[in-house]
Amino acid sequence: MRHRRWGAVGAVAAGTLLLLTAAAQEPKVAAKASAAAYRTPRTPWGDPDLQGWFTNRSENGTPLERPAQFEGRKLEEIQGAELAAIKQKQQDQTVDRFKGPLSAPEHWWQDDLNMVKGSQAWLIIDPLDGKVPPLTQPGKDRAAARAAARRGHGPADSWLDRSLYDRCITRGMPGSMMPVIYGNSYQILQAPGYVTIRIEMVHETRVIPLDGSPHVAPAIRSYMGDPRGHWEGDTLVVETTNFRDDSTYRGANGATLKVTERFRRVAPDRVRWAVTLDDPETWTSPWTFAMPLTRDDTQPVLEYSCHEGNYGLRNILSAARAEEKKAAEEAAPKR
Repeated sequence: MRHRRWGAVGAVAAGTLLLLTAAAQEPKVAAKASAAAYRTPRTPWGDPDLQGWFTNRSENGTPLERPAQFEGRKLEEIQGAELAAIKQKQQDQTVDRFKGPLSAPEHWWQDDLNMVKGSQAWLIIDPLDGKVPPLTQPGKDRAAARAAARRGHGPADSWLDRSLYDRCITRGMPGSMMPVIYGNSYQILQAPGYVTIRIEMVHETRVIPLDGSPHVAPAIRSYMGDPRGHWEGDTLVVETTNFRDDSTYRGANGATLKVTERFRRVAPDRVRWAVTLDDPETWTSPWTFAMPLTRDDTQPVLEYSCHEGNYGLRNILSAARAEEKKAAEEAAPKR
């Protein structure tokens, strides 16, 4: 009798454990089932419909590479309360950097205090260690040449010492869609044979043909490169080449860099954006980062008046001249 009683208790305990385990896994299972069951809507001409206003400001502050504190851990292991605490800390640090009388206006970052926190602890998904692959020897040589060219120059001797971003020219590709403190709005538009992406920051527009036409001649290179797109099921695949050397991401070789993006609608309000950078003249292997683009009709692309009255660049240069004058006066022998 005693053995049967303990056997029954053991059976109940085991059953309870199974129920608790199933309950704990239920949200994950439901999420996977929901994602698998989601059917991407279609445009009137039959292409997967990716259109809408999107933002990725929730990932502002998310590091590109895996932080040292997560050494040996996988991206999908950082979830729940641990991820929430990390994202709150990242958000607080981002906002703190933009506070103060000499920094960005408050209205640029105040909405971020209540924004939805990011969904991942870092951005690189391949390789699995979450790190940018090592530079090739040609990549190291180009980096050394850039550093040598910079020696002897101040940060603002002329406008040419400032970045293309400072000069209101471009943030490059894929930098133009990497989240920053403000201006993280994008609009995806579609027409038969084309996808267009409007980018708020620096007011850039990418027109992506889907007609299978080849890239332009290698001698024709531009800040944002030459994109060509095609559909793989419900995923838009965009391959971009023909970059200028002065606008490439992380100092890649503009002639050999290929950026491959994949856009897939995974929910009514979500598009997954994954980017693979492949340049054998810069990195020892291709690498990929990914993040969500969240549909938000309250975040339309607004006018980006950067060129007109760009006092920021003018003031950077005039401040540098003022500092030089002051230093010269302090160094001059006093009479």
